[in-house]
Amino acid sequence: MNEYEQRIRFELDVWERRLTEPPGWLERTSKTISTKINELIPAKMHQAITATVRSIVRTALFGAEYTPRRKVHRTATLEEADHEARNTLSLYQKIATAEGAGTGAGGLLLNAVDFPALIAIKMKLLFELAHVYGYDTKSFSERIFLLNVFRLAFSSNAQREYVLDSIQRWDVEKERWSSDSEYYRRMDWETFQKEYRDSIDFRKMLQMVPGIGAVAGAWANYTILEELGEVAMNAYRMRRLSDASK
Repeated sequence: MNEYEQRIRFELDVWERRLTEPPGWLERTSKTISTKINELIPAKMHQAITATVRSIVRTALFGAEYTPRRKVHRTATLEEADHEARNTLSLYQKIATAEGAGTGAGGLLLNAVDFPALIAIKMKLLFELAHVYGYDTKSFSERIFLLNVFRLAFSSNAQREYVLDSIQRWDVEKERWSSDSEYYRRMDWETFQKEYRDSIDFRKMLQMVPGIGAVAGAWANYTILEELGEVAMNAYRMRRLSDASK
């Protein structure tokens, strides 16, 4: 193992401990606010949002829409992959920032468009990062992996350790997902979308405030992509190091 990989192992240990720490005051407050908001949203709206999430994730799992044009970089070193991943993340942050600023300036109507658009940007980023780190998204199990990365980035503290454990044991876990039907049937879609929304609601609410919507939308989308990028890079780093040690 070279010096760079040793440094990344240390960074991963620190990150994993931070990821599983009890929620802080801000996270608890955000969760409380999000819960109250969810209680006020009509059941039909929850159903519509759940249907939107299910549709986008189904496209990611079974379609070709998000499959990147870039080749799978199987021969890149971890350091090279990290460098390319940072460049890719920077590009998608710019896209998400522009999208957030545009919808934030457009009032409630465009804010409704922002929800599915932002998920699609995130999915595209994850597909790109998979290829950067040498994993081919044509494989169904790789698509399940990146969906777990998505869940890890936007899940509650209670679910985080479970999802992280699945990612850490992926060499065993992936054997369960050679079929493309079982996962989709078993997914609790309502919980999935609520946990995702709880993690971003506090920031996205500011996007709806008149006068600051554009700035708040740009900031929210930038930081949300930053969080997803960190989780995705570290998840793929773990896999690369684990694969190299076999």
